[in-house]
Amino acid sequence: MDTFAIGDQDFLLDDRPFRILSGAIHYFRVHPDLWADRIHKARLMGLNTIETYVPWNEHSPETGVFLADGGWDLGRFLDLVADSGMHAIVRPGPYICAEWDNGGLPAWLFTDPTVGVRSSETGYLAAVSSYMESVLDVVVPRQISNGGPVIMFQIENEYGAYGNDKAYLQHMVDLSKRLGVDVPLFTCDQPFGTMIEDGSLPELHKTGTFGSRADERLAFLRERQPTGPLMCAEFWNGWFDNWGTHHHTTDAAASAAELDALLTAGASVNIYMFHGGTNFGFSNGANDKGIYEPTITSYDYDAPLSEDGHPTAKYFAFRDVIAKHFPVPAEVPEIRAAAAASVAAVSRSVPLLSVPPATQLVPGPVPPVEITGHYRGFYLYEVLLQGGGVLSFSEVRDRAQFFLDGVPVGVLSREAGERTVVIPHGGRLQVLLEDQGRVNYGQRIGEAKGLIGPALLNGVEVVDWEVGAIDLSLDAFRDASLPFPDGNLAHAGVAGPSISFATFEADGPGDRFLRLDGWTKGNAFINGFNVGRYWSRGPQRTLYVPGPLIREGANELAILELHGSATREVSFVVGPDLGPDEK
Repeated sequence: MDTFAIGDQDFLLDDRPFRILSGAIHYFRVHPDLWADRIHKARLMGLNTIETYVPWNEHSPETGVFLADGGWDLGRFLDLVADSGMHAIVRPGPYICAEWDNGGLPAWLFTDPTVGVRSSETGYLAAVSSYMESVLDVVVPRQISNGGPVIMFQIENEYGAYGNDKAYLQHMVDLSKRLGVDVPLFTCDQPFGTMIEDGSLPELHKTGTFGSRADERLAFLRERQPTGPLMCAEFWNGWFDNWGTHHHTTDAAASAAELDALLTAGASVNIYMFHGGTNFGFSNGANDKGIYEPTITSYDYDAPLSEDGHPTAKYFAFRDVIAKHFPVPAEVPEIRAAAAASVAAVSRSVPLLSVPPATQLVPGPVPPVEITGHYRGFYLYEVLLQGGGVLSFSEVRDRAQFFLDGVPVGVLSREAGERTVVIPHGGRLQVLLEDQGRVNYGQRIGEAKGLIGPALLNGVEVVDWEVGAIDLSLDAFRDASLPFPDGNLAHAGVAGPSISFATFEADGPGDRFLRLDGWTKGNAFINGFNVGRYWSRGPQRTLYVPGPLIREGANELAILELHGSATREVSFVVGPDLGPDEK
């Protein structure tokens, strides 16, 4: 039986010193048909371990459910890690941050206002315990002691940046052990202030998270943990982007030098990210430190392996550093070849609100969208106003388009701090509400979405709203769509909000990069799969379309456009464009 343990100075694999050279790959950000490819390329860079978070909200989209197939098949992902000859580190949260919607916590959990957040509150612990039972049904049989790849298991995640509820942490430890975890348990926190002490327990191995000044950070960690192996559990070699800013990059040589310092110091490392992947659909998170900043669709992260799975200059720089300290495979992955370029034109369209969702009348104040039982995407509010004036809310979460008798009258954006809209006269008010991503870090985790009341028209509260979630499975919109009455004039544009459809041909599966110049804001779907949000404000200019989504022959493109386009054409281009960087 293989063993993995923590010694006085080293990790011990079968009682022999072992350095963890890990890279983060989030299986939930990668098409499952591409998992093996990404894992193999991690091994070719010289890594010996794959680390992944587990997103509770994806596996449990509603209470009492745990999905473990398709893109959520954690067991298959770990088996592929084992097949590659590599080890695995599992970080199940329950909070993961990760620039992921709600930090991985399911939104349904907080529809009960008595439930705590990341604490020893009993309702929260009960839900967490059920989740962990399901996760560990998958992980425990795949521990190294059972012949599997899993060598370490994390308790919570950077908890010292949030709180210091030791009873909560102890519950997580006791629960993990009771459910069969026998590999080392660890915590990770930033090496600042009291975070490392606040986020851990004496019995847990402490690791740091940082991306620079490695010697200083490791010294800080050693002061607080005199024995045991040093490890940077998140070596930040890049960064994420939010809408309306530049594309973040880090210098490959500088990042490689920091990695060299880590390895020279004898530390183990987990590269965050080795391969970032994509925030498909509505899965992106957001930050709010006084200003709401939703994360973009791409999670390329300027990682060594690009969003579409190809080695970058950083990949080869890291590979060279690792080769100074450890053996590296001779095989080298191929760099990206140009993808097939083409143009497609939408030929059919349907106004979004002409296929109205099922709504429910909610007596009293304007409710949050969670009342619908749906926790992502788009929602419709409706109310009959007897007159016009200034309509205000306490807050809009996150972006609302207002229509009076079908005519647009304004947009309110959380990012801009907007709360009031002028309604010219009485009539049927419809509000298309977009959840742009739940906050994934800090004290606003778990907050409700929607129009946050009171809703006041000229100071008088507006009550008795109808609200419903918009079903974007596309079938109803496809059936209702009609050809453009003026034919296929590319320059004619498309009015929004609407869903338009195009057909394009392909020789077979293969990566594509969808460019929507002239379009404003919305989501794109390939053969029914939501590849993510686009927005003309950037920085990203292309959406990554994973090759397995494309089939031989005819393929369908659907575009949800919220405002309007200056064209009916889109382009498939030869490579990604994630926008200008700071340079």
